[in-house]
Amino acid sequence: MNKARSKFPVVRQYIYANTAAFGLYSDDLLDWRQEHDLDFLLHGSGMRSKGLKIIEDTRDSVASMFHCKRDSVALVPNFSLGINMVLNSLKEGAKVALLENDYPSVNWPFETRSFKTFQISITTQLEDDIKNLIAKENIDVLALSLVQWLNGIKVDLDFLKQLKIDNPGLLIIADGTQFCGTTNFNFQESGIDILGASAYKWLLSGYGNGFLLFKEGVKKELSIPVIGFSSANADEEKKEKIPFVKHFEPGHLSSSVFGSLNFSMYFMKDIGMDKIEDQIKCLANKAKLEFSNLGLLEDAVIQRKEHSSIFNIKGNEDLYKHLTENDVICSQRGDGIRLSFHFYNTEKDIDDIVKIIKSAS
Repeated sequence: MNKARSKFPVVRQYIYANTAAFGLYSDDLLDWRQEHDLDFLLHGSGMRSKGLKIIEDTRDSVASMFHCKRDSVALVPNFSLGINMVLNSLKEGAKVALLENDYPSVNWPFETRSFKTFQISITTQLEDDIKNLIAKENIDVLALSLVQWLNGIKVDLDFLKQLKIDNPGLLIIADGTQFCGTTNFNFQESGIDILGASAYKWLLSGYGNGFLLFKEGVKKELSIPVIGFSSANADEEKKEKIPFVKHFEPGHLSSSVFGSLNFSMYFMKDIGMDKIEDQIKCLANKAKLEFSNLGLLEDAVIQRKEHSSIFNIKGNEDLYKHLTENDVICSQRGDGIRLSFHFYNTEKDIDDIVKIIKSAS
């Protein structure tokens, strides 16, 4: 893991605890992007066929990494745009369960349309509350982030799988932006019907790239009212034969930004997703213990069996300033300070942060 860590210049200068805001570029990714742009500089439109191949290679890589069919992968610039395209095809008046204070790009698209929404507070017994609400209100759609952006609470994936079995008519839509890239994940075997993610955080790919994954049954039920020339691969004769996922790709996609996603997924696979997952779990367990001992975590985080590597610690503007002055890169979120740890972090990073926090007292 030290070899992989050496690829990220930022961690040589700072304690980077801010992947939940933006995942780091590697030296190797920068090299790839510069070579790609140089090809465009020298060959212009001669790069078109190569660029189209990069897009399709990226689709293959997403399908491989998250264990789904390639024709179920829609490439989109970000989760926010993708989810809005999906919701245009859901029935009006549908009952939708949302999590309170979930990421705005999850909740707002539902709240501003003609759906009937229900809010679920995020507590220690989150899964039980979700199950009870769905039974009580006969919910049509459950939409939620797999990992909460404010405090890192992680929804139990086994629970979602069982929930789908018990409620086969329930449409489960998940935002994986704070999840994808942290663990091995099999979409096909999950209880999730639609999974979307922006890739600039834990997938380390920069802005402008993301994806939506669809189960086969959902593809048959949705009619996406979006179309463009690129949906038909610039072939007028294919207008009436557009594949489902191509409705989400009406215009040109950048081979530079989606190629960055492809590159970073290969980079992470080369490290080994099992190793990445183990490192993140190790960091999450250590951080939870250390921050709990300092009394900096809310009960809903402390009492849950499994947590992500995102933590919102109690702290005011003075503590945030103290951390940043000591070269800790983090974010102010909600009423506290959010710290997040990826595989390029170390246990020493957490120890150093604890010392810095103590020195502010």
